[in-house]
Amino acid sequence: MPDAVTLVQWAEWFFLAYFLCVNGGYLLLVFLASFRLADYMGTVDFTDLPHVYTELEPPVTVLVPAYNEAASIVGSVRSLLQLRYSEFEVVVINDGSSDATLAELLSAFGLQEFPEAYRVRLATRPVRAVYRSTLHANLRVIDKENGGKADALNAGINAARYPLFCGVDADSMLQPESLRLLVQPFLTDPRTVACGGAVRLANGCEVSGGVLQQARLPKNPLALFQIVEYLRAFLFGRLGWAALNALLVISGAFGLFRKETVVGAGGYRVDTVGEDMELVVRLHRTLRRAKKPYRITFLPDPVCWTEAPEKLSTLRNQRVRWQRGLGESLMMNRALFCGRGTGLVGWFAFPFFVFFEWWGPFFEVVGYGVTIWAYWQGLLNFQAMLLFFSVAVGLGMLLSVSSLFLEERSFHIYTRFRQLLALLAASVVENFGYRQLITLFRLYGLMLAVVGVRARWGRMERRGAVRE
Repeated sequence: MPDAVTLVQWAEWFFLAYFLCVNGGYLLLVFLASFRLADYMGTVDFTDLPHVYTELEPPVTVLVPAYNEAASIVGSVRSLLQLRYSEFEVVVINDGSSDATLAELLSAFGLQEFPEAYRVRLATRPVRAVYRSTLHANLRVIDKENGGKADALNAGINAARYPLFCGVDADSMLQPESLRLLVQPFLTDPRTVACGGAVRLANGCEVSGGVLQQARLPKNPLALFQIVEYLRAFLFGRLGWAALNALLVISGAFGLFRKETVVGAGGYRVDTVGEDMELVVRLHRTLRRAKKPYRITFLPDPVCWTEAPEKLSTLRNQRVRWQRGLGESLMMNRALFCGRGTGLVGWFAFPFFVFFEWWGPFFEVVGYGVTIWAYWQGLLNFQAMLLFFSVAVGLGMLLSVSSLFLEERSFHIYTRFRQLLALLAASVVENFGYRQLITLFRLYGLMLAVVGVRARWGRMERRGAVRE
């Protein structure tokens, strides 16, 4: 039987190989994203948008589920009403808010109750009233009993008049051209059933009239680290997966879907806290099973600005919920895992998310723990421990800096040199404490799921970053 030193060495080699595999996968995504981003930037001429779009693009319903969003709901809706798009409507779904969300909407937009009937294609909690704006002909508000975000979105889909719908969080804000950019895949490829846009953080930014005036960095360090996270997640993560038609996540804050395809798949599930990811994974599964050609894609330039948590407790609740939603989405669609005819999404993306995203926190924490314990017990020399932590932390830095480089060479949102220096510093510093803390939050969410504790949304405090 192997002695303790041999077992520790085997464990170290296993965890080293694990870290190399997960970061190797991320580096592959960086490679794919770099080529896709270069191709995208070379084919899109943003200055010609008024000429490229001929007012014949399909009409869109923008759905805004809102629960206790009084701090930001008016600014968010005003930004949506200023979208440059030929034909669209905004449907706000007040999901039984206990604060002044509905009152803010009534006051700001001159809402009047209207006895509107609509076809109930997806079951939802009862609708109490439907309001129309006397100031904006394309604005309606649905007031319903509380049923959760998924239930609110289903109610909005029932009320949607147009073939495409775009889900936008109530604490978010779109740039005027975002919807025109996001609809582009639906115009060029009829197989497209869903498209996600980039999400960036509005903390610290200057907002006026429901429109972002200037991108600035927040003073709060937690929000600053999250800016780097979001760049990493969207600029190489989702862009890389989209290149393989294996994208499993479209953010609930900003995604455009073909309504009939979503209704045919059953709409949003109300028994998960990760309804946005679960819907996308289910679309892959149902369309693969039906052998229908389709595309689920992502564009890096249509931007949605949202608010990041600035309190540690709020950040913890968010990441625990995300981890729970990830696990539920994968388990509810486990038939996609290496299934016959599932292609890259079933044989590469799904296993990657299972082993490196869902169970990743467990392996990371155990790997760190075993390494430190073995060194403390004298079973591991300093050079081996240093190699392990250098690989784990060094590759993390490389990924963050690569994302910042992709941002700088493409969109250049943060124009001041000191802003770039601050983001570069954050890309390095986050690897010494912050990322490990996020891993612990994710591990907590994973353990709650393992022991069967029911998932809850938790309280998400808002400072009103998109408020005027």
